[in-house]
Amino acid sequence: MKLAGWRQPRVLLWATAGVVALGFLITLEIAARRYGLPGPITNQAQELIFAPASGPLLYASMALMMVVLTWRQRFVAAGAAVGIDVVIALVRWSVDAKLAFGNGALWVIVGCAVIAVTRRSGPDRQLMLKGVGLGLLLVAGRKTGDTWLLITSKTRPTVLDQYVAVADHALGNPSWVVGRIVTATGPVGEHVLDWVYAQLAVAAAVVALYQLRNVAAERRFPGHHLVRTFLVIGLLGPAIYMIFPVVGPIFIYGTGAFGTGGGEWTLAHLWPHTPPPIEPPQHLPYDEITPRNCMPSLHTAWAVTIFVHSRTGPRILRCAGTFWLVATLGATLGFGYHYGADLIAGVVFALTVDAAMRALDRGWDRAGIQLVAHGTAVFALLLLSYRYLPMEMATRPWVFGPLLLLAMASVIHGYVRTTRLWDPKPVPVQQPEPQPELV
Repeated sequence: MKLAGWRQPRVLLWATAGVVALGFLITLEIAARRYGLPGPITNQAQELIFAPASGPLLYASMALMMVVLTWRQRFVAAGAAVGIDVVIALVRWSVDAKLAFGNGALWVIVGCAVIAVTRRSGPDRQLMLKGVGLGLLLVAGRKTGDTWLLITSKTRPTVLDQYVAVADHALGNPSWVVGRIVTATGPVGEHVLDWVYAQLAVAAAVVALYQLRNVAAERRFPGHHLVRTFLVIGLLGPAIYMIFPVVGPIFIYGTGAFGTGGGEWTLAHLWPHTPPPIEPPQHLPYDEITPRNCMPSLHTAWAVTIFVHSRTGPRILRCAGTFWLVATLGATLGFGYHYGADLIAGVVFALTVDAAMRALDRGWDRAGIQLVAHGTAVFALLLLSYRYLPMEMATRPWVFGPLLLLAMASVIHGYVRTTRLWDPKPVPVQQPEPQPELV
């Protein structure tokens, strides 16, 4: 009977996905070790004791894991996490080490995995392990992304920034425009945007918590939710970085991140006050430290996903999703991390991936295939035009600028129209016919 259970398609799918994910993490670990740095598995294991890179992210991951627990179990888990953090903080304070928090959340996630294996059985074990996997996937996705960025900086010695910067003239150089606006807002605006930019995963966890709020009661996860799309975007996006390496205007035309200076790799200090010249672009050599993580803008893709998935929530969640999208777009451009062309590619990429995940859940039909094919074709055309038509785009902005926006709008329109067809329609309640009165 047990063997027959393992032959079920869904069980085989989960087992295959687990093996592939583990193999992928091991591959990244080996690749990072080749460059003398720890990989995603080592980095995550170290955070059981050492100061975590992001405490809010670990607590958000624990919150996602707790959707499978009862309210009493949630209070116990949260109390244990806080208690462990207090103890570890006192130890760090006593030895004058860096103060941080988040270790307790990771300990609780690992503890729930042990409890699921040793104290649970049947559907209860499966549900708890799925919750643990969901929480660990969020933090593992962050560590995997960091390793991917390291690999892009080590394996791509030249970047294509000039191509994108020249093509961006068709859009009016939005990074330069928004950069001046953000600079004019002073330190308050910069700090708000920086916080929004850094805590994107936490915002995703908040929306996901709303979508998964009924898991404990229904004893199952919904077929499609934010975390699935979020993780697939993080998995596929860095592969595009390897094909189209770009570091961003602040590094090529500015002072580097946080004003560190561009050094010998900066072409000129133009950002954000002077748009780059329109001249034939070429491959540019760059250092082996800065990630090539601009094309497409994954921060934009993730913010679009948060916005889309918040539409089904209450008004406060919809407003928060809108704010996070607008603020993320402002930060990506205003800090000089991305070109406008990156953002357009990021929007198309996000909607195409989310459409594919929705179609995978509900079953592929003609509308789903057409939408994903259309989004993939538009994304490929965007990359090809940035690479091979930048001069034409820059010298004919009134032609190519609207074409870029129309291409993005066509994907948005197709996504909205198709997903509305997929959404279940409310069935009107039929009122009983009045019975004739007996005289």
